[in-house]
Amino acid sequence: MKRIVGIVLVLVGVSAVLWADALSINGAGATFPFPIYSKWFDEYHKKDSKLQINYQPIGSGGGIKQVTEGTVDFGGTDGPMNDEQLKAYEEKHKSGILHFPTVLGAVVPTYNIPGVDASLKFTPAALAGIFLGKVTKWNDPLIAEPNKDVKLPAEDIVVVHRADGSGTTYCWTDYLSKVSPEWKDKVGKGTSVNWPVGLGGKGSEGVTGTVKNTPNSITYVELIYAEANKIPYGEVQNADGIFVKASLGAVSAAAAGAAKDMPEDFRVSITNAPGKTSYPISTFTWLLIPEKFSDTAKRDALKGFVKWALSDGQNYAESLSYAKLPKEVVAKELKAINKIQ
Repeated sequence: MKRIVGIVLVLVGVSAVLWADALSINGAGATFPFPIYSKWFDEYHKKDSKLQINYQPIGSGGGIKQVTEGTVDFGGTDGPMNDEQLKAYEEKHKSGILHFPTVLGAVVPTYNIPGVDASLKFTPAALAGIFLGKVTKWNDPLIAEPNKDVKLPAEDIVVVHRADGSGTTYCWTDYLSKVSPEWKDKVGKGTSVNWPVGLGGKGSEGVTGTVKNTPNSITYVELIYAEANKIPYGEVQNADGIFVKASLGAVSAAAAGAAKDMPEDFRVSITNAPGKTSYPISTFTWLLIPEKFSDTAKRDALKGFVKWALSDGQNYAESLSYAKLPKEVVAKELKAINKIQ
């Protein structure tokens, strides 16, 4: 009996040591990178079985809010924090927060027009007009002119947009702000905006579900989401006047110019980028990591993970419909990791 008790105590002691060595890091934020983040966390756990990284895909707005409040160890966003948000973080924590681009993606217009299966071509004026509520019919000349081979109905356009704080919305409205002075003045850019027109849906699932069930509707979703769910999406005219359908190559082309002139804080926009093959509604997605950690174990573990994600982790990007980071950006980020203290 004593021997059995002794064995049990030894096992309990070993479990306690193993439990004590285990480390859990929690994050929350953008939904767009969730598939690759999940893959990364699983693969990295195979390298370091004592480290568990958890991530809640609650939207970019939620990620910024939670990391600022200190309820998570890191955040995720598809739209960089603005100066006001950075100031709020610094006032609360007496230190800064760092942006680390992880992968690249795109936002695409998707629609449900009964009897129309073609991949429509959208000009910047048409998209801005639709979401401003000024282009109201599918056969409006702004839509019909680039799509002369498509018979478009004289039906009212039903606009659908995200109702939650979303990095996808940030990318979409950042683009519209660049191509439409009226949009910039009346609406602007952000993870949440005051929409001039339309129905709201929560998450990519919400807006897509609404479009699927609403004839003559249009919305915007991430390229990865559209491809994973086999949703048709249109081409968009870029800054060089070329209609381009979103693809990994077109996203990489949009990032090429930004890679050379990347700012030190990595807060950069690549919407409406120049280049004949550039897809105009492309974006980086970022991890938001505090500059200072009181828990050195979490700090070191997160730094190790970021280094891996920027190197080996990039090899998982394309199979999941993300574009890899440009090598110039990775090189700058590997140096910036040293700012995490």
